Amino acid sequence: MKHLLRTTALLALLASGAVADELVDEITGYMDFATYEAGIILPEQLTEDVFGSVTFVDTRNAEQFEAGTIPGAINIEWRDVPARLDELPETGMVVLLCNTGSLSAQATFAARLMGRENVLVLQTGLIGWQERGAYKPDA
Repeated sequence: MKHLLRTTALLALLASGAVADELVDEITGYMDFATYEAGIILPEQLTEDVFGSVTFVDTRNAEQFEAGTIPGAINIEWRDVPARLDELPETGMVVLLCNTGSLSAQATFAARLMGRENVLVLQTGLIGWQERGAYKPDA
């Protein structure tokens, strides 16, 4: 029910025309400006010296997070990232992850549209890091 109310409210705002045009302009401007590499990091780039300076955010649900994640990661479900953006550091590298990178990519896109250029998605997610991560600390 809560989701339906939010969706209805969003559709009402978008139907107003001016808001929709403004939103489209903002998203288009961001996407025109962003390079292919903007907003992503690969597991191979997470070397030991990089790893220690990263804030990892696992965007999967609590059950998946408890089953295993990158050591030191915090848990904020992907759809909650915009509402909890203030919990992410404004400086330093913040890397969002999920199993494959698809849901965390959506959360990263939202965070970056909201002005957080320091937020990156872990391309290929936790699975990619487990298979190809440059550094895996003992945890």
